[in-house]
Amino acid sequence: MPAYHFTSYFENQVMRKRSYLTKEMCIRVVQSAIRSEIQEQDRYRFWAAVDELEGRFLPVVTLSDKLTIHNAFLDRRFRP
Repeated sequence: MPAYHFTSYFENQVMRKRSYLTKEMCIRVVQSAIRSEIQEQDRYRFWAAVDELEGRFLPVVTLSDKLTIHNAFLDRRFRP
């Protein structure tokens, strides 16, 4: 199992502002994404439904290594 890491932005901003998130949720999204795509700045975005969030889709953004989680937020517009 790969070792996931978190940027200081994720630790200090995302986790503080989005109390509904857990690191475990974000790791599960990356591991079981139903869709992923490359973004600008060599980042990747992964989407998956999260049971704890009533099945809503959570996009998780990683750095280019796909193991360092940088951002996560609810996406009300995403359609699988």
